[in-house]
Amino acid sequence: MVCLRWDHDEQELMTFELQVHTTGWVAFEFSPHGELPGSDIAIGGVFPNGSIYFADFHVVDEATLEEDKSQDYQLLSVTENETSTTMLFKCHFRTCDPNDLDITMDTACLVTAFGTDDTVQFFKGQRFSKSLFLMRYRGPSDSSDPKIFFTYDLRLDNFAVPVEETKYACTFIPPPIVKQKHHIYKFKPVITPHNITLVHHILVYACGNASMLPNGIDDCYGANPDFALCSQVLVGWAVGGESYQFPDEAAVSIGTPWDPQYVRLEIHYSNFDLLPGLIDSSGVRIYYTPELRKYDVGVLQTGIFTFPVHFIPPGAESYRSYGLCNSSQFDEMNGMLVPDLHVFAYLLHTHLSGRGVKAAQYRNGEQLGIICEDNKYDFRLQEIRDMKEILIIKPGDEILVECNFQTLDRSGITSGGPSTMNEMCLTFLFYYPRNNISSCMGYPDILYIAHVLKQEASDAVDGMMAMDFVDWDNETVKIAEKAAKEADQVVMIKTINELQRNESGLIRDITIPDQAVCHNISGHLSLSGLRATEDLCLTAVCTPESSTIKETASLPLLSLTQLVFSWLILASEYGK
Repeated sequence: MVCLRWDHDEQELMTFELQVHTTGWVAFEFSPHGELPGSDIAIGGVFPNGSIYFADFHVVDEATLEEDKSQDYQLLSVTENETSTTMLFKCHFRTCDPNDLDITMDTACLVTAFGTDDTVQFFKGQRFSKSLFLMRYRGPSDSSDPKIFFTYDLRLDNFAVPVEETKYACTFIPPPIVKQKHHIYKFKPVITPHNITLVHHILVYACGNASMLPNGIDDCYGANPDFALCSQVLVGWAVGGESYQFPDEAAVSIGTPWDPQYVRLEIHYSNFDLLPGLIDSSGVRIYYTPELRKYDVGVLQTGIFTFPVHFIPPGAESYRSYGLCNSSQFDEMNGMLVPDLHVFAYLLHTHLSGRGVKAAQYRNGEQLGIICEDNKYDFRLQEIRDMKEILIIKPGDEILVECNFQTLDRSGITSGGPSTMNEMCLTFLFYYPRNNISSCMGYPDILYIAHVLKQEASDAVDGMMAMDFVDWDNETVKIAEKAAKEADQVVMIKTINELQRNESGLIRDITIPDQAVCHNISGHLSLSGLRATEDLCLTAVCTPESSTIKETASLPLLSLTQLVFSWLILASEYGK
């Protein structure tokens, strides 16, 4: 078993505690994209005589490990008991060592390796990797259940998953019936255990109370368009996500005349192996309470309108697509003035070729900043992430979503669509107080792109078909990317009552903020060649396996807060 705990502070220092079920050497590694070359590594352990070793390394190539000249991991303790080794250390988010990798708002690919003794054979040790988001601002101890709460499951009932690669199943369900206003303050996925790799995402949409809704379960985006009704997201989960609890000041409202009387449950299944006989009862469990918060939560869906003209060329090392939200008509479409949106969290979404997502905010034509981003997006880790600080979006602001795709492994056009092999580019912004706007997404003028690529087209359908006749190479990929950015954007705005209106706009440049100042912890922490040293041996060299993190935090030299985030890997998941 391996357990990683971590926390960070206002001085931009990250503290890690790595506990591994071994009495040999252990390694903690930041990897650029999961591969070894370029990785940033801390290796340590306890020799049989009780002395310790610890140093900062980087991987040059598949067979060369090199110690850093600047040692930027500060050791706090290395302890060992009869079964486990625990290494406690810290580092700055950004060091001045070119061989170190920065800790950012991006997904981090972390690798843990270990051996059975203290002869460090890094390339022969057991190794496994996991993608994690390290910059969390709320831990489990920051949230608690109210004194009175109830649970309610929104799920399918023994649904027979068809033998198809992609299936979107939708049904309409009433929320819990309450006699007065309640707040949904938390939700979590409920996945049928043997279907954990089958379920791609689960979304719950609020329906307008004037909607005429069908019965039963059907394809969300198939022959019956009524199963695509209801577009205002209430809660959502995707691959790699966990439960989510709203901040103390806001939650999702149910039980008032303005709240939905029905919701649409949407589950996306990816049955790539075409397995027959699969039965699923997955869904979402909501936690609700009569103990009300100050604000009602809303979710604004932004990005690229998936149908009908989103495309990514084949063979692209990098291809950027853009979707614009122009909120100048929000007040009119909402039916009353829209209060400022206080954005507190976000969820980014692409499919398999997505490599990065960012959303930028503009006011009066000037960029205010980056709302959220992940430049190392991992399809396997799609989770709701809290903002460091509340961000204010005012009616009239523009929100631009940029997605970066890579299609080196594809020989044909990747089009926007529901299948995992299709693509999407979406950013869900969680905010308060709620308004009636459900989505605000853009797409480029495909005719303009086709003509720039010297293709004949008379309408959008012709424009998309023309993309199949382009001779795609690095030059035409860049021409298409530039044309899509220059083209006029059609902005589609939709309300909870299915009112839709089109706006227009232009894609502006996204300015990337300057990098933070780099820091060096020390130039004197190196243990060259992994030699033993008594000088760094802390007072407690043996920590019982039952010790808690609070007990570890009482060691000398450690005055940081409790390590509140953790990652647990069971031995059965080890990668060799």
